[in-house]
Amino acid sequence: MSPEDTEVIELAQALVRRPSRAGIDDYGPVLAVLEDWLGARDLPYRRLYDDAGRPVAVLVEVAGGRPGPWWALDACVDTAPYGDEGAWSFRPDCGDVVDGWLRGRGAADSKLAAAMFCRIAAELRARARDLSGGLAVLLDADEHTGGFGGARAYLTDTATVRPAGVMIGYPGPDEVVVGGRGLWRATIAVHAESGHSGARRTALGAVSRAARLVQLLDEAELPGTEGEFRLPPKLTVTSCHGGEGFSVVPGLCEMGVDIRTTPAFDARAAEHLVRAAAAELDRQLPGPTPTVITQVASWPPYRLTEDEQPAAALLAAATGEGLTVRAKTAGPSNIGNLLAGAGIPATAGFGVRYEGLHGTDERAYLADLPAVHAVYRQAVLRLLAP
Repeated sequence: MSPEDTEVIELAQALVRRPSRAGIDDYGPVLAVLEDWLGARDLPYRRLYDDAGRPVAVLVEVAGGRPGPWWALDACVDTAPYGDEGAWSFRPDCGDVVDGWLRGRGAADSKLAAAMFCRIAAELRARARDLSGGLAVLLDADEHTGGFGGARAYLTDTATVRPAGVMIGYPGPDEVVVGGRGLWRATIAVHAESGHSGARRTALGAVSRAARLVQLLDEAELPGTEGEFRLPPKLTVTSCHGGEGFSVVPGLCEMGVDIRTTPAFDARAAEHLVRAAAAELDRQLPGPTPTVITQVASWPPYRLTEDEQPAAALLAAATGEGLTVRAKTAGPSNIGNLLAGAGIPATAGFGVRYEGLHGTDERAYLADLPAVHAVYRQAVLRLLAP
């Protein structure tokens, strides 16, 4: 392990030891670890804030000495929650290294990548005069909430140069993620006449009407895979809440629907499908008021071609290091979808092997770090070459 990689591991350990669970922990301590490290190396950085004035990211900017486009590296420093801590075989915030694995929540997703990107920024700073454009490193503290506050603050910051592309440091060594399914999410309010469950005559309750809607949605036909995108759309009813106790016929049942979209089945098609199912419910089992659909979120699907930057630079750098990787479209959506919606191409994953991501006993395999570090370094240098 080189001194540079040892430095990456030590910073990652310090980050893991500062709990930063999304929506639970104060992000101040984990951001302070980053700022202390960056300040000690005279790297220019600043915090980014959301509309409420809360810190959501640290942004590092290294300007080259020649004109050219800017590129960005992105890694999150907030994490998923611990879940059942009693099920862990080690403390979720231990940050130790055992048998070549960095252990603890965030080790894989994505504090090791954040530390590596900080190190790359330091390496480039020493040769910035010979580079074109510039490199931004976004250390996002609002990714696991699903709000993507750090990325949003970066894109709307008027003092920031808009990047020509972004590489996101999600883990996994066998694939460069060059795309992802989009999503369309909505809540659905199903109504019925309320009354006493023991009355001689009562109308069908809202929960029963909602059960029929679930059936209609589950039976809906979706298209299959398509061309290079390689993944089909997917519909999931994710929640269903209604009623209370036993003596009342429920008058309201609220559902959640998540549809993963593709270029051939986009947000418009997803909304049309759900509205058609709701209309069919109201026709088959009329209620006192029409079923109400409220869109909650929508991200577009995207996929880069393998010769499109920054995917081309990352794939070429991996090949140059002797690695065999393939381009992949991810099933879940991610910050890459947000960037695609803003017209910014992004890769969304290439990193070390891992276990327990978002689950129990999360850990990252450090033997992969030297090659992954070299790949990202070479990819950035290709993009910033004069």
